[in-house]
Amino acid sequence: MGKYAQIVIGPAGCGKSTYCNHLYEHCQAIKRTVHVVNLDPAAEAFAYPVSLDIRDLVSLEDVMEEMGLGPNGGLLYCMEYLEENLHEWLGEELEGYGEDDYLVFDCPGQIELYNHLSVFRSFVDFLKNDGWSVCVVYCLDAHFVTDVSKFIAGALQALAAMVKLELPHVNVLTKIDLLEDKRHLDDFLFPDPELLLPQLTASTGPRFRQLNRAMASLLDEFALVSFLPLDITDEDSIADILGQIDMAIQFGEDAEPRIKDEVEGDGDGDDGDGGGDGGDDI
Repeated sequence: MGKYAQIVIGPAGCGKSTYCNHLYEHCQAIKRTVHVVNLDPAAEAFAYPVSLDIRDLVSLEDVMEEMGLGPNGGLLYCMEYLEENLHEWLGEELEGYGEDDYLVFDCPGQIELYNHLSVFRSFVDFLKNDGWSVCVVYCLDAHFVTDVSKFIAGALQALAAMVKLELPHVNVLTKIDLLEDKRHLDDFLFPDPELLLPQLTASTGPRFRQLNRAMASLLDEFALVSFLPLDITDEDSIADILGQIDMAIQFGEDAEPRIKDEVEGDGDGDDGDGGGDGGDDI
């Protein structure tokens, strides 16, 4: 087998850490070992065990205090510092991981890190060059489906990250269990512009009709953005998501077939009686 990794991204507060924790618990239940890596220098506490932590390299609190930066500027500084130390810090930390290891990177929520800056593209290239099969998991809060314009914006952000990072991409609609009205959920899992466009135009007015149609058509023509639902009360939900990710990174496809144990009668052949008489025992 090879080395596999998920990079979990998405807007702040969309449930990335909850996804990582639920995935970790599910993998524990199915006897699969995963290692969760924290890449958020502003993180404070975790529900899951952290195998690697960017705060061992740089923390937001220290940067804000020493550099006199605010939260956003401090975070950008931390991530650029990570980019400068990919080989020295992350490379050394990953030396302890090899074949059959599976990493899940829990990332910060500032969307500009994925769409505008070079940090995560450098990070992705580093992992790929080190032999890791990588998939991006883009999380979007299910409450976005209560407002069509917010959903279109979120879907376009997912598409932008997909284009920027150039990796297999699985989009997850999180917090489904908190959604009160699920009647129209399927309309958003596989977005159909013909269904969403009237709602979008109704919320923005006819002045934006052509712009709305152009954005909806962009999602439809490339058919790249669809979502898988994550309901943490339903174990099949995380199992389906993990199955899609496994296919995307070809998890386990290069594993050698297991050879069955020797037949139980092998020990009998040593006493000299088992060889010739075996044909009589029917």
